[in-house]
Amino acid sequence: MHSTLTEHARCLYGDEYRPTPDCALPHHEHHFVEELTFAGADSILAMLHELCPPPVNGHLPVWVRHLAYRLVLLQRPDEPALMREAALSLELFGPDWDDIAADLRRRAEELEAG
Repeated sequence: MHSTLTEHARCLYGDEYRPTPDCALPHHEHHFVEELTFAGADSILAMLHELCPPPVNGHLPVWVRHLAYRLVLLQRPDEPALMREAALSLELFGPDWDDIAADLRRRAEELEAG
């Protein structure tokens, strides 16, 4: 088993900034998705920030990146900075996600306004 979510993602998808580690473990995307689904916000954010620092794309599939931000926002629904970070990620892959990104930015502004 991998020691971190980031390590698991790096083995499965590679890393734009580092070589993919030699790993004898079997890599199945559904195992990674299960780990991601139940990971804490800190672990998910560490993976996102290390493997695809904004606004660089990185090697994570777009759907994994969107799911990761969604899971973080469900765990931390009242953090405007995270909402804006997720919005930026969505905008990189728009225009399909532009409405959701705009809503996240609006909610962030509302939270900050009190």
